[in-house]
Amino acid sequence: MVTAKQIEFERLLRENKTAVERFVRFKIPADSGAEDVLQEVYLAAYLGFERLENRENFKPWILGIARNKCRDRYREMAKELELVDIESVPEEKLSIGIHGITVQNDVSEALGELSDRDSEILRLYYLKQLPQENIAKVLGIPIGTVKSRLHYAKSRLREKFPERLNTKKEEGIMNNKLNTMPEFIPDYKIEKSPLQPFPVKWEEMMGWFLVPRLGEKLSWAMYDFPERKKTEEVVMEVTGKATVHGIEGVEIHATELDPMEANATSDNPVHRTFVAQLTDTHSRILAESHFEEGTRKLYTFLDGDDFLDNWGFGEDNCGNEVNLTPKGIIQRDGDNITCTGSKNVLDVVGRYIVTIGGKVYETVCVMDIEDYQDGVVAEQYLDQNGKTILWRRFNADTWAIGKYQKPWSELLPENETITVNGTKFVHWYDCMTSYIL
Repeated sequence: MVTAKQIEFERLLRENKTAVERFVRFKIPADSGAEDVLQEVYLAAYLGFERLENRENFKPWILGIARNKCRDRYREMAKELELVDIESVPEEKLSIGIHGITVQNDVSEALGELSDRDSEILRLYYLKQLPQENIAKVLGIPIGTVKSRLHYAKSRLREKFPERLNTKKEEGIMNNKLNTMPEFIPDYKIEKSPLQPFPVKWEEMMGWFLVPRLGEKLSWAMYDFPERKKTEEVVMEVTGKATVHGIEGVEIHATELDPMEANATSDNPVHRTFVAQLTDTHSRILAESHFEEGTRKLYTFLDGDDFLDNWGFGEDNCGNEVNLTPKGIIQRDGDNITCTGSKNVLDVVGRYIVTIGGKVYETVCVMDIEDYQDGVVAEQYLDQNGKTILWRRFNADTWAIGKYQKPWSELLPENETITVNGTKFVHWYDCMTSYIL
């Protein structure tokens, strides 16, 4: 006989099951018993359900059970491998052992040693890259007070840490400058190489080109064709460690100047904060936040389609693969591409010599068939360091035709076209990073 308790538990579990699965699969690799851990979580939650007094707290309660079960699994794994005395290692050290050892950067450490008042406003202004008007809204103080507090906080920072954070370092590291990328993309040539593709370790965040590792920073820009003119520039920097739902990553600040419509908010420039994670197998975004009319919007990997549609890649947001070799699922013959699997795939399709701005690069071409977005194909040319030399976007001829009213072959008749499984795609824009400057 089904009881009222069982019915209510099953309803709450059904509503929150996706979040629990994503959490466990982020913490535990599939080949290390993720499915077994999930079953243990569900059983423990069912047995303890009567002790949950406030059913509105079901989600954080069951995620807490999942966190404990993941720690239990870490203990089992460590004992099996005889790597460490697990009882002497806190959870934070376990996370570091899985995701790689990192250290906090000097800027964050310096701010942490100031008073809370000074540290707060400097973090908002420099690390969060917030305009003074937004800082006033966040702190609930007049704009004049923001200006005076910033002035005195900067002075105390320079006085207290002259050897660690001089004016040049403050401006160079903390105050990212835009308009550093060329106004026009240099001429380039792409030639097929007769050599076999080399294996490549691609650690960049898909679509953002930055490696989520402490010490990394990068600028990149988008260039519309056929004009070849810059339309958007982004400056990014990893600023410290961060944890989302118990999963360790790094915090990244991105400033977008004149963002395209899909990335625009009420502010220009747009200031975003990401938390991203790099493992031996994947690079993935854990969270994104930005301000919209003075209100911070925050999305994490547990937030379902609201997150995955914009920032997530791969099944359950596993991210983009790091270790790339040809899989044979995408074949390329000149401008004709055949995908033998379904769409939403990514594969190495050949080795190419890319000459851009007078520099020559040996690259492999990674093609993305509608994994980034339906109706969108991308070419990404990676060098032997796994860094992007050139990224090119192609739209299906009828992509977003309801909005643009014409096929892309009519909107951009001069632009290059390719054919993917018999469907025409038209070149729209390119991305180039400061790595090649």
